[in-house]
Formats: sequence, C-alpha cells, structure tokens
Amino acid sequence: MIIQARNICKRFGALEVLKRIHFDAAPREVVAIMGASGAGKSTLLQILGTLSRPDEGTLLIDGEDVLRLQGDRLAAFRGRRIGFVFQAHHLLPEFTALENVMIPALIAGASMKDARAKAARLLGEVGLDARLEHKPAELSGGEQQRVAIARALVNDPAVLFADEPTGNLDSATKQEIHRLFFDLRDRLGQTIVIVTHDPELAGLCDRCLTMRDGQFI
Repeated sequence: MIIQARNICKRFGALEVLKRIHFDAAPREVVAIMGASGAGKSTLLQILGTLSRPDEGTLLIDGEDVLRLQGDRLAAFRGRRIGFVFQAHHLLPEFTALENVMIPALIAGASMKDARAKAARLLGEVGLDARLEHKPAELSGGEQQRVAIARALVNDPAVLFADEPTGNLDSATKQEIHRLFFDLRDRLGQTIVIVTHDPELAGLCDRCLTMRDGQFI
C-alpha cells in the first residue's frame, strides 16, 4: 500500500472531527472521498497529506512513518513524495505557467535547466504546450487548474491529493479535468486521493468512500 492510516483521531477542543479512521490506498489507485460539509473530509486529507497532525493514530506514506518526521525532514518528504491540487489554483500571478510549475522543482534542488525541461514536459502532458509563457490572468479557469496539476506532479510524487479540484469550474471544463486525472494516472502512475462533492467524478474513481460525522460509512 502507498498509504496506510490506522486509528486516525482529530479533535478541535471538545469536537471530535475524526473518529478512529482507517484508510488504505494502493499504487495507481484513484480513491474518492465524499460526504456532507463538516463530515471531516478535508481534515482527513490534510492529515494524509502531512499538512496537519492527528491527535492519535499511525500513518505510513510510501513506506515512511511520516508522523515521526518534523521540521525540515517533513517538509522535504512532502516536497518530494506528495503533490496537492486545491479548488483554488494558488498560482503566483507574477509568474508564467512554466515558472509556476518550475518553482517546486527548484525548491527541491533541481537545476534551472532540468526544472525548465520537466515543467515544459508536464505542461505538454496536460495539454498546455502553447501556453507556457502565459501568466495566470491570461489563462482560463480550466487552464489554470491544469497548470496547478502539472505543478503538483513536477517532483514525481508517490501520491497526489486533490481537494474539490473541479469545484470552481463549468460542466464542460470539469469533464476535461476529470479525464485528465485518469489519463495522468495511466501515464505517470500516481496514487490519487480526491475529496469531492461531485458524484460524476466519484463515479469514475476506482473506489469511493463516504464520510459522515468523522467516520466512513
């Protein structure tokens, strides 16, 4: 398994948001997590993605006991092995599409030449060969999300986490991004975990789990 989570608990004061969650994901698997707002989906995704720590439980990602990592070691692991795509694209407006995708590679220590080549290749993979030098304001919402996906993949992560990745897009663009996730999985081999309210996207996934009140049902 690429992800193995056991007995994950998270509390905010007296509120128990996650209640002894068990979660596994296999190599190349695409898993959807659904549920009403407040069910705990995004909290779980943040913990699985090492952006937040559980109050109890264990978490292995790609064989690494990530809850034992702290500070620079955790940041380095996250940068190398985990990619994130959010509903908001979080692109840096002053940089081109190519530069936005290059930045995580440069942070991870890649040379400028290698980062540029890798970013250009990935932007080609997501269908943006002709938009490398465009800034976010010059791109459509769907194109911006494609840049965000390429950026998430630039360091060859073992796992891609996506939180409502098509929540802000129109129906036609949503379908394009849905297909893109599965095309990328087939070509590049990532495990993908998607939090979504979209039943169409969930129905395409290898497996769909539903949360209610901090538990899978």
